[in-house]
This record gives sequence, structure tokens and C-alpha cells, in this order.
Amino acid sequence: MSATVCDHRCVPDIRFVQLSPAALSALIDGDLAAASAAAGTPLSVYLVDEAWLWRVRRAEIGVDPRAAEWIARAVVAEPEGVVVGHAGFHGPPDGDGVVEVAYSVDPAFRRRGYAKAMLRALLERADAHPEVTAVRASIRPDNAGSRATIAGFGFRKVGEQWDPEDGLEDVFLRPRRRQRSS
Repeated sequence: MSATVCDHRCVPDIRFVQLSPAALSALIDGDLAAASAAAGTPLSVYLVDEAWLWRVRRAEIGVDPRAAEWIARAVVAEPEGVVVGHAGFHGPPDGDGVVEVAYSVDPAFRRRGYAKAMLRALLERADAHPEVTAVRASIRPDNAGSRATIAGFGFRKVGEQWDPEDGLEDVFLRPRRRQRSS
């Protein structure tokens, strides 16, 4: 894989690989081989290092099995077949039809366009789902990278919130864009 920096014209190809409860459990246990086998693709140490998140996601799936369709996906760069991060939503659409994006790029692959590629794919998925009315993003005021990632995607700041882990966050919302029929 090239070490060049991706600019605004570069759009890397990615695909999502859903992480089953078995894959999540193996990641939590630090068993990369078992996690990769359960996912059906080679995973990365970066995903093992995110064990705290996989504990949360596995618990959410235990409470609401339909959450599995919305959360916990490895992101694989194509054609290389290398995991560059993870992405999904914080859960299924809430009572108002809002889903919140969640994505993270492995530091070894940052500044190559992967975060925007992840966000674009998540927005396409949300826009295609009839239950979704809007997409939310919550970002710390000092997180310039995430602010730059959502720029140009139609998000507008709608407020602030206090997150127990991240502290103060700005809340952004983007209405669902209706799919055009052919």
C-alpha cells in the first residue's frame, strides 16, 4: 500500500465486514486468529486494541439483536484486503429515525481518505434505509480531524452534549437524503 497522503480527490475503495458476536468475543479475548476466522477475513491488532468498544457492542447486541445489523463492522481497503479501521452506527434508528455514525481509522492508515470513505458509505446506507430520517454525529470541539471529515456532507450543528467518556461534544445532524429512483 502506498504511503502517499490522499487529498480531496482520492476516494479509496472500502468494504464493511460485519463482526458477529463470536468475532467480538474473540477480539475481546485478544484472540486475533479466532476473530479473523469468525469474521471470514484477516483482522488487525488495531481491532484487538479496541476491546473496550467490542464489550459495549456485544452487550448492545445482547439487549437488542437487531443492533448487530447496524454496529461493529471492520473496514477493509480494497483491493489490498487490509483492515484500516472500523465503522458503523451507535445502534439502529431511534424512535425518531435518527442513527449516529461511528468510525475510527487505524493510526497507520490516517490521512489517506479512509474516514471520508467510511462516512460516505455509512451515509449511503442510512439514506437507503426507510426507517432513517436523519444521521447524527457528535464530535469534541477540539477534534479537527472529525470536523474536517463531516465537512461537505450536509451536517449542521444542532446543539451540544456532555459525553461521560469524551466530555463536551458538538452535535451535528444531517437529514436523510431520499434515494432517486431510476
